[in-house]
Amino acid sequence: MTALSSENCSFQYQLRQTSQPLDVNCLLFLIILGKILLNILTLGMRRKNTCQNFMEYFCISLAFIDLLLLVNISIILYFRDFVILSIRFTKYHICLFTQIISFTYGFVHYPVFLIACIDYCLHFSKTTKLSFKCQKLFYFFTVILIWISVLAYVLGDPAIYQSLKAQNAYSHHCPFYVSIQSYWLSFFMVMILFVAFITSWEEVTTLVQAVRITSYMNETILYFPFSSHSSYTVRSKKIFLSKLIVCFLSTWLPFVLLQVIILLLKVQVPAYIEMNVPWLYFVNSFLIATVYWFNCHKLNLRDIGLPLDPFVNWKCCFIPLTIPNLEQIEKPISIMIC
Repeated sequence: MTALSSENCSFQYQLRQTSQPLDVNCLLFLIILGKILLNILTLGMRRKNTCQNFMEYFCISLAFIDLLLLVNISIILYFRDFVILSIRFTKYHICLFTQIISFTYGFVHYPVFLIACIDYCLHFSKTTKLSFKCQKLFYFFTVILIWISVLAYVLGDPAIYQSLKAQNAYSHHCPFYVSIQSYWLSFFMVMILFVAFITSWEEVTTLVQAVRITSYMNETILYFPFSSHSSYTVRSKKIFLSKLIVCFLSTWLPFVLLQVIILLLKVQVPAYIEMNVPWLYFVNSFLIATVYWFNCHKLNLRDIGLPLDPFVNWKCCFIPLTIPNLEQIEKPISIMIC
């Protein structure tokens, strides 16, 4: 009886030990699937008439890489143990591939932020005069170069190699990299938003109190009246800052609150989850607002060449008081759909 119990205990322990990786792998599959659905939803909701830029190409590439990761996980989960080109693939490779992706995503925040910022500065100053096809090729090869460079750094770093090697020795554990770059980038943007909001608190309050709800082309809209003598040229950085804050938070307030909660609670989010399309568009809107503010002395709201945001309508925020009826305008200067 004792021997039988010992065998049962041993069998149950082996069963739990072998089933644990399966649970982790299935969880990874569900997480990546949910992330892909979120990416598709975000890409589907964005404005389609925006000008091409670096961030758009990088968002599409990120969604594509997530899809490739899901396909690899699905194939390994289905076949479990198979050989391709003399390379044996097992369930261990699910964790390995996801770890490599986590390290790659974790180190890509700063380069993407910097290149997107340079791209918008050049676009705003209109110093680059490349044709449409040349711009597409430039953005495409820039995105490819970033992924290859970061992946080469990850695979060539001795510390990361030792981490992956240690995971191979204890295959029932699958730790994931938490990006320090995303933490400081999120902290940096939240602090700037907080300082900007405190600085222009009175202007923001006045602006929000002046908001009106009306109907335009059978749609309920919010519009903010302003004096028509401004000639659509921004002359006060502080007043313009309040307008940028209202526009930005009207779209991204839930995401800002989420970032604040993550920072305050010190939630460790794996890099393969944290790097996603909504996060990139949030950074994209922040960069556009920053470029607008630093160049407000030469900003013309009627300029069709301004960088267009897929989610925040920076150009269309404020309507002159001289316009009595919105229905008389074919293309109003300022509408924000509720």
